[in-house]
Amino acid sequence: MADLDAVTGAFSFTGRFIARRLLADGRRVRTLTNHPRRPGAEGMDVEVAPLQFSNRDVVVESLRGVDVLYNTYWIRFPHSGLDFGDAVDNTRTLMSAAVEAGVRKVVHISVSNPSPDSPLDYYAGKARTEAVVRESGLAWAVVRPTLIFGDGDILINNIAWLLRRVPFFFVPGNGAYRVQPVAGEEVADIAVWAAEHDGITVDAAGPDILSYAELVDSVAIAIHHTRPIVFTPPAFTLLAGRAVGRFVKDVILTPQELEGLMQELLVSAEPPLGRKRLDDWLLRSSDTLGMSYASELDRHFR
Repeated sequence: MADLDAVTGAFSFTGRFIARRLLADGRRVRTLTNHPRRPGAEGMDVEVAPLQFSNRDVVVESLRGVDVLYNTYWIRFPHSGLDFGDAVDNTRTLMSAAVEAGVRKVVHISVSNPSPDSPLDYYAGKARTEAVVRESGLAWAVVRPTLIFGDGDILINNIAWLLRRVPFFFVPGNGAYRVQPVAGEEVADIAVWAAEHDGITVDAAGPDILSYAELVDSVAIAIHHTRPIVFTPPAFTLLAGRAVGRFVKDVILTPQELEGLMQELLVSAEPPLGRKRLDDWLLRSSDTLGMSYASELDRHFR
């Protein structure tokens, strides 16, 4: 086997954890990215190649010599003329280029509880990309994370950012719907483990299941900025999110994300493979968490 692996988006969130794990294992890493100058990129000893879906030949060359491709590519929401259907098509281009380049295997990072029948385009699109991977002709494994936490996190960081600044915190509905956080390092561990097993689909979930209201409380306690929680209709929470989004020039929360959260799609039905607890990470990160806003649009579209 070649000693070179590829990671799409090694300078982004999930991809960064995978790239770091591979480097620690002594693997050479090449990242396929559209953001080679992202902050933090200079601290990673990886090769950089373009991820140009509009030019399949360029993608093929970017994957030459690669043994395992760890694919984290996806979009959180439609933007700048790119929608979930486009993301599925781009994944199909990536898989066909990997076949032509001689890649041995792909480990595809999906999401917990995708379904082709889901009314939520995010989860339906994730299911479609899984089908593209399985039908690619490559050896494959699929990893389905729940709610990933760790350095570079957006969701939990921005909850902390709001808690540091607002007099009260809006929670949509009753806040009793559950999430199951998993450490980014453990998602990487599971992905590298999956690379040794062909044709598997496995969830990456942590040991604790807690309600969304409990998640907010945990963040508030860790950063010593407890705030009254106000339970509001989901539509009002989205309206408030759009108002804050205009202020920070970002998308805070989408209706589909909220619906998936309230349907508990970020909870796994499988025994958890992760062991790291969210509370431990929150306490270790309390001095920095939420000190600055983390922008999704800055990270992926600007």
